[in-house]
Amino acid sequence: MNLMEEKRHKTKKGNKDLFLTALKTTVPVFLGYIPLGMAFGFLLDGAGYHWIYAFIMSLLIYAGAGQFLTVALLAAGAGLTEFVIATLLLNLRHAFYGLSLLEKFSGIEKVKPYLIFALTDETYALLTTSEVPEGGSKSRFYFYIAALDHIYWIIGSVIGAVLGSMLNLNLEGMTFVLTSLFVVLTIEQYFNSSVRFPFVAAVGAGAASLILFSPDNMLLISIILGTLILMGREKLIQGDLNMNKGIKKAHSAAAQPVKVQERSKEES
Repeated sequence: MNLMEEKRHKTKKGNKDLFLTALKTTVPVFLGYIPLGMAFGFLLDGAGYHWIYAFIMSLLIYAGAGQFLTVALLAAGAGLTEFVIATLLLNLRHAFYGLSLLEKFSGIEKVKPYLIFALTDETYALLTTSEVPEGGSKSRFYFYIAALDHIYWIIGSVIGAVLGSMLNLNLEGMTFVLTSLFVVLTIEQYFNSSVRFPFVAAVGAGAASLILFSPDNMLLISIILGTLILMGREKLIQGDLNMNKGIKKAHSAAAQPVKVQERSKEES
């Protein structure tokens, strides 16, 4: 009985430490999601909706820029078809995020559906740069990060909607918080990573797309172009590795007859 209690105590302590690590990791997102969520709440209240809608949308949709787009579409009286197409095009970049997380999400089947749902730009940045603490559960750690980010967004949007119903504020420029937050996370990711090529490829793809295409279409095109560059580089690396393995196998195969001949001479 004592052994079981000691084991439970260690498990609780380990989960608590894991949660505190995730909490520290998500502080930058907290500082960005609260004011940005408040801006969304202000806009939703300005469109004439009760604060409960801010809570429901942030809980069930949780799409960041997609929710800002939703407010604009609601104000314009758009239909269901417009909502579906606009949201799909805006969040299509998440498909590329998911492809790069296939390996990280392996072995976490229980929480994988929620992690897929809660994958935002900022959560993606944290998941790709944060190392799971030694001895900690990967699925639990990733779940804590995603859930905390989700909670921050809900809190910010509800506070904004409630305050919006009581105050008259100028919201000009508040939506830029999302962009600035993502820039900060990208810079932090750059300095924490030992591989620099993906960042160079992203900047190059973004610059080329901005020059060749209109600013309205450059985001999706730059993501596709950057992904193709990384895939091409990965294939080149794999090709070089396979070639080196082939050369080593050829050398070992050529050395085998010599060893066999030497053994036969020794036996005779």
